[in-house]
Amino acid sequence: MKKPLLILLSTTLLIHSAVAQTATSWRGPNHSGVFEGKNLLKAWPEAGPDLVWETDIIGDGFGSPAITKDRLYIMGAIEGTGFLFAFDLKGTVIWKAEYGPEWTTSYPGARACPTVVDGLIYVVSGFGNLSCFEAASGKKQWSKDLKLDFNGEYTMHGHSEAPAIDGDMVFLVPGGKEHNVVAMNRFTGDLVWSCSGVGERPGYNAPNLITLKDRHVLVTFSAYHLMGIDATTGELLWTHEQINTPPDKRAMGMGDTHSNIVYYEDGHIYYVAGDGNGAVKLNLSPDGTAITQVWRNTDFDDFMGGFVKLGDILYGGTTAKRQFIAVDATSGETLTTLRLGSGNTIAADGMIYYYGQNGTVNLIDPNKGAPEVVSSFRITKGGKEHFAQTVIDRGKLYVRHGNVLMVYDIQK
Repeated sequence: MKKPLLILLSTTLLIHSAVAQTATSWRGPNHSGVFEGKNLLKAWPEAGPDLVWETDIIGDGFGSPAITKDRLYIMGAIEGTGFLFAFDLKGTVIWKAEYGPEWTTSYPGARACPTVVDGLIYVVSGFGNLSCFEAASGKKQWSKDLKLDFNGEYTMHGHSEAPAIDGDMVFLVPGGKEHNVVAMNRFTGDLVWSCSGVGERPGYNAPNLITLKDRHVLVTFSAYHLMGIDATTGELLWTHEQINTPPDKRAMGMGDTHSNIVYYEDGHIYYVAGDGNGAVKLNLSPDGTAITQVWRNTDFDDFMGGFVKLGDILYGGTTAKRQFIAVDATSGETLTTLRLGSGNTIAADGMIYYYGQNGTVNLIDPNKGAPEVVSSFRITKGGKEHFAQTVIDRGKLYVRHGNVLMVYDIQK
């Protein structure tokens, strides 16, 4: 672990606990996929909910929008160049800022969601370029190249992470042997600490923060390990290996795709991996320094569609069998499956929204582990794969399909 800047631990911990940040990023509050919302429709018309506005100028991509009090920010690629767009909530473009080359090989286009914190926006390109922009004007403040600045590694399908923020630090996974996971000063881009992890390339995973009484733990995947890292010092606390791919079979594209963000609740860590252990529940020690596996469910294998926890049940899509699944969060037992194909999962106001890779948006009643599809409609605009995860904000459902962003009214 390298620490080029002097870190005053007690001061940093004080800052962490004292600063109340307003952050908007991937999968809503606490990255849970469960969005705030009241009085939302419990069924839709046959053609789907009313379309409020749409735009087709955002370029190619699979990243979700980040929505603040009065703005929407989204990334897209136009002829190989990445742009960050700012819209008002009626669909009018406020500004458009270039952030550099975007991924043009496998599944070309922007692939990440911006992270917005206190007037600054952080975006990552498929090539691993991290840029910070001023939210009001779109002016670039600084940028770092994860490969050139930290000897990082590319993944097969490009970096896809939404940056994580804690206090004055921004976290990402370059994937290098020395600078495997890094913390940077979020105002300057200067390196604060570097953790060598287990020396693996990145796993497409957006880092998340677990806030404990005396420690903040950064959790993120590299190619074959979930890692828990002290967010203040960069110390590697523990790892959890993805054992489905034997070490002698591990190579680029073999068992190394872990795109779903890790979720923490009441002393337990939950993750779902399509290219790893499946769904797993871990106990985290009160001081954050140790984990114990509670259960593992290999039926719940999902690469990138996310999952939600409603009560004591996990819901989401699967990859191998292309189903929607409900799993008991206490025992790990599979409760129900529905033949809806693979897709991505969010929830709000007691209902589940499942956007399938076949282009169908499903409204699902979770029904205490016996889910039922209530309504559905198809997305016919836009192009390429239906990979982008949906977002709900103030009674509106945001669906991206390639270069088209559609906004639907789902409030009663």
